[in-house]
Amino acid sequence: EKEARVAMLAIQLGMLEEAEQLYKQCKRYDLLNKFYQASDQWQKAIEVAEVNDRIHLRTTYYNYAKHLEATGEHTLALNLYEKSDTHRFEVPRMLSEDLHALECYVNKMKDKTLWKWWAQYLESQADMEAALKYYELAQDYFSLVRVYCFQGNIQKAAEIANETGNWAASYHLACQYESQDDIKQAVHFYVRAKAFNNAIRLCKDNNLDDQLMNLALLSSPEDMVEAARYYEKNMEQMDRAVMLYHKAGYLSKALELAFATQQFAALQLIAEDLDEKSDPALLARCSDFFIEHAQYEKAVELLLAAKKYHEALQLCLTQNLTITEEMAEKMSISKDSAELSEESRRELLEQIADCCMRQGNYYMATKKYTQAGNKLKAMRALLKSGDTEKIVFFAGVSKQREIYIMAANYLQSLDWRKDPEIMKNIISFYTKGRALDLLAGFYDACAQVCGFSVGPEFWVCTCK
Repeated sequence: EKEARVAMLAIQLGMLEEAEQLYKQCKRYDLLNKFYQASDQWQKAIEVAEVNDRIHLRTTYYNYAKHLEATGEHTLALNLYEKSDTHRFEVPRMLSEDLHALECYVNKMKDKTLWKWWAQYLESQADMEAALKYYELAQDYFSLVRVYCFQGNIQKAAEIANETGNWAASYHLACQYESQDDIKQAVHFYVRAKAFNNAIRLCKDNNLDDQLMNLALLSSPEDMVEAARYYEKNMEQMDRAVMLYHKAGYLSKALELAFATQQFAALQLIAEDLDEKSDPALLARCSDFFIEHAQYEKAVELLLAAKKYHEALQLCLTQNLTITEEMAEKMSISKDSAELSEESRRELLEQIADCCMRQGNYYMATKKYTQAGNKLKAMRALLKSGDTEKIVFFAGVSKQREIYIMAANYLQSLDWRKDPEIMKNIISFYTKGRALDLLAGFYDACAQVCGFSVGPEFWVCTCK
């Protein structure tokens, strides 16, 4: 603002009152605050900060406290340091020459940060008992454990670490136990500190195999792999190595060991995590394993994941496995897929449909024949289902002469005499299929059971 620039010029010329008025006119209260501070008008500076320049309020308190400290007015300075929220550092510094006053201030404030600072000071003066008192007030469990360990009271340190569950305290205590070759306690407190890699290291070095397994399962994938490599060296514990490789996500390695050591139960667990993103060679190998052990449904799943559709379908046929809707969809290849040519894709779809037909799943067979473009076979499958509503609908949308005739022939096998809608569809389908001889035969059958009259468009049944 122009007034602010003019006010700065007025200050340089010693025109302080004019500068003050200009800052007020342009409402630059931040600059007015600085002006009051620079001219030793601290009360005015605080008033401006409290009312119009609150963003600099704590800074104003702090600067005034520094000014009062410099002039020896420690009591007022202390109050302003508290208002600026810098008392946890500034007051101990200011009162460092008057330890009695500092101790009284720390006790009066009952602040954890100040208690901890005072405890550290007392520890530096080798007053351990007093330091422990203030560390406890500050709830600084790490420092409590550290001091107790220094005093040799490791039992008390262990009680604190167990009760509080503090990670830093537990880690420090674990290091102490390790230095004393108390491996069991060291492992325990490393686990409490979530330092699983250190606990695993101790278990490996001291042959604590059972505990190592439990720790590895709780730890990171990297630690799991390290533990698995340790177990891999011992043939009697290969099952643990397989489990850890599996848990760590190293499926190839887990499968390799499982096959090498013939761990069939582990293979079943690992196979559950295999999908289309897995190595096709692994999928094929696992499927062969399940075929050998007569677990054909699992083998089919793996073959489908490996995109070996023909092999999966052939297994369903030879073992008479029911093709579920999910399996059928996985076997079906979309038109835009580059996995199979269009001819091979249609052939595969028809084979799936043929299998569904044998199993009596006529709806699925209809769907797959339709996807393969063979609507005649789709209609035959649908006719076997006996679903009149779907047959009529399919004939209507197919718009093929043969399908119209097939639908009409099917409808004639129903009790069309009692349902005018069926009679209407028979006549409509024969007409659309241009099967005039069949239509004439239908009219003749109608004439034998009920009378007809000739309307302007078609024959009309007059029976009651």
